[in-house]
Amino acid sequence: MTFLAALRDTNRPDDVHAVRIDQESISWSGLRSAASAFAATLDGAEPVAVCAEPTLETVVAVTGCLLGGVPVVPVAPDSGPAELAHVLDDSGATSWVGPHREGVTLPVRSVELRPELDAPLPPAVDESAIATILYTSGTTGAPKGVLMSQRALRVGIEGLAEAWGWTDADTVAHGLPLFHTHGLVLGVLGSLHIGSRAHHTGKPTPERYAAAGASMYFGVPTIWGRVARDPESARQLASARLLVSGSAPLPVPVFERLRELTGQSPIERYGMTETLLTLSTRADGERRPGWVGLPVAGAETRIRTEDGTDAPADGETIGRLEVRGDMLFDGYLNLPEVTAEVFTEDGWFITGDLAVVDAGGFHRIVGRESVDLIKSGGYRIGAGEIETSLLARPEVLEVAVVGAPDEDLGQRIVAYVVTESAEGTDELAAALVAHVADDLSWHKRPREVVFVEALPRNHMGKVQKKQLLPG
Repeated sequence: MTFLAALRDTNRPDDVHAVRIDQESISWSGLRSAASAFAATLDGAEPVAVCAEPTLETVVAVTGCLLGGVPVVPVAPDSGPAELAHVLDDSGATSWVGPHREGVTLPVRSVELRPELDAPLPPAVDESAIATILYTSGTTGAPKGVLMSQRALRVGIEGLAEAWGWTDADTVAHGLPLFHTHGLVLGVLGSLHIGSRAHHTGKPTPERYAAAGASMYFGVPTIWGRVARDPESARQLASARLLVSGSAPLPVPVFERLRELTGQSPIERYGMTETLLTLSTRADGERRPGWVGLPVAGAETRIRTEDGTDAPADGETIGRLEVRGDMLFDGYLNLPEVTAEVFTEDGWFITGDLAVVDAGGFHRIVGRESVDLIKSGGYRIGAGEIETSLLARPEVLEVAVVGAPDEDLGQRIVAYVVTESAEGTDELAAALVAHVADDLSWHKRPREVVFVEALPRNHMGKVQKKQLLPG
């Protein structure tokens, strides 16, 4: 099957929209016509950079590039001058789509939502062709360009469709950025491949989610936390088929509150820019709070301990998660040595994430190997379980647990806590420490509790823990 199969299907009905963004929509034939016309301008073009604002023009430009076999480089609309210059230079982008940006000297391509001249639908593209160059968040240096082929996008989306029962009868709603995998590849391109309708809510507010009337909703934990605190909006999602959470761990209290208000448990899943989604709970299976389920069709996983052996499937032993499958990326642009470093000799991608797996194959993500595995007093401790424990306390709105250098312990456990009043007391700090000691174990208790107004986060709501560590 060719990628964007539903968009290429000229028999799709026009009585419903293909994509709606806020109050604007475009039909299947309208999108096909506009994207084909844009593709016709790309003959021989190299990568095209698209300022990925949530607009129909963005959708037309991205799909036009994919139909025409030209790599598309989605650019964050709020990227600063240094990041923007790096992305444009590193990607080799030869033209720009979007509003004027200072420092952008590339030729500008215009997008016509209703082109005057009809253009034929481009022929199918070789699936090995690079479809997107998506840039990582740059938490470990300059953002890296991730090369994703048309085949990788297709295989990854079809694996999710099987796990979620995702069909052309669905309407997918979300308010996520269109310059990352979650919002662009899954939320928009996934729908244009499967044949479901895509509805971008403009802003990811509980009220707009409630008004969307969709069957599937995509969100990050920050969004779902807001929905859970808005009972009226949450109850209006009860008619949806699936509520899907990703890009960061969903706190167990939010999971349970959503289940209480909507009558259904959220779907949790795991993936990376480099891998698309490789793990997910299923529409027809168990949905366990804090667990991201089973490998999707076409994906394989293994968890390796420090000595290079497979971790036992006991649901407790922490190891490094490695994955493989046809949905993986082709490599980092211009970085062959870095690409080689993230693959094992036998072809597994090293995610850098820590996980456990139980006897039934269910996975739980513990956190990033670089910041979430805390080695304290001879113990190997996952920050995630301490965060989950603390979030069960009503005083705790958000929390990030890190391991700070310690001369005696090696690392000491430090909890950064956000409370409703943005303040905390010595008494509350002591109560939180005691709670973890009782709930988990004595050696997992925080040695220090720091109250903060907010946690540092990136575009997708992921906490940037390295900003909390000294130095």
